Amino acid sequence: MTPFDKPVYVTAPLLPPLEAVTARLADVWASGWLTNNGRQQELLEAALRAYLGVPQLSLFNNGTIALFTALRALDLRGEVITTPFTFPATPHALAWSGVTPVFADIDPVRLTLDPARVEEAITPRTTGILGVHVYGIPCDLDGLQQVADRHGLKVIYDGAHAFGTRVNGAGIGTFGDITMLSFHATKLFHTAEGGALACRDEAMRERINQLKNFGIIDPETVLSIGLNGKMNELQAVLGLAVLDCLAEEIDRRKALLQLYRRALGDVDGVTMVEEPPGIESSYQYCAIRIDEARFGCSRDDVHRALMNHNVISRKYFFPLCSDYACYRDLPSADPARLPVARTAAMQVLCLPLYGSLPPETVQCICDIIASCRGGAS
Repeated sequence: MTPFDKPVYVTAPLLPPLEAVTARLADVWASGWLTNNGRQQELLEAALRAYLGVPQLSLFNNGTIALFTALRALDLRGEVITTPFTFPATPHALAWSGVTPVFADIDPVRLTLDPARVEEAITPRTTGILGVHVYGIPCDLDGLQQVADRHGLKVIYDGAHAFGTRVNGAGIGTFGDITMLSFHATKLFHTAEGGALACRDEAMRERINQLKNFGIIDPETVLSIGLNGKMNELQAVLGLAVLDCLAEEIDRRKALLQLYRRALGDVDGVTMVEEPPGIESSYQYCAIRIDEARFGCSRDDVHRALMNHNVISRKYFFPLCSDYACYRDLPSADPARLPVARTAAMQVLCLPLYGSLPPETVQCICDIIASCRGGAS
């Protein structure tokens, strides 16, 4: 097998027809309204509320700012328990907000926070739980909520991977107190940069909207300490155009995931990371686990082999956030406390997945992986 002439990246942004974007931009230019809750932002918010099946939604300029705002809206202080198996924005949002992240181990199948390990980590300083729906696989929602209810804790979900995920028909943003969504260009749905907070309560949405606009409630009154988290009209225009293309993109990703399943299903030591029953997928990631003992070589060996063929896979999430220099001295970052997360971090590899990816490229990627078995490549 010869390397690809051009890099095959792990993802590629969904780009709607340019004319669909420019047509909406013409409306923005005619209005002269570029930001501060314009018409396009209102249209996108309503469309996403319906698509996601959430009662309340507030759009943001990016997901990390949205997460900061969620923490402030719930007045979380002290310690918040979270996962080490995530993108750095998750614990960073806590630390930046003056909250101490406390890492708890993950479920060996879901790869999301293990409620039993969360309960063990609770102290008198704990005020909340920040779970992550890793690869769009929902956390143990009932288990975490039961822990939170027993101890009087708030629950925030980082749903950056979970756009459109449903649990037994319910939108993922209807669980916990607040769910953050990311609309970064690498995500299934995007606004180039952007994000949102979903919640169930109108009063909470009003508080969120106030916080994302400097705490301003009218031209002469600033009620709280806020920031600038507003989505602008250009982002909203792109989002509306992307939303129109989403059904076709999802169909293509479904077909590609089926190709991966068929091609890798009989390769001993390689397993697909899949959603449990009752989950409607986000179709955002193709994640596999490589068991070195069974497969005959490590995840890192496969990663290098793919790179040698110009295929850019990603070791999401290695290293663990608890291994970063800024967190490794926390007691909860002790590797002995996080054995399941450490194993996952050494096994998981995310493969290219996006609608414009040719099926023959997927087959070639699978052939490269299979050729690594037993250290042959």
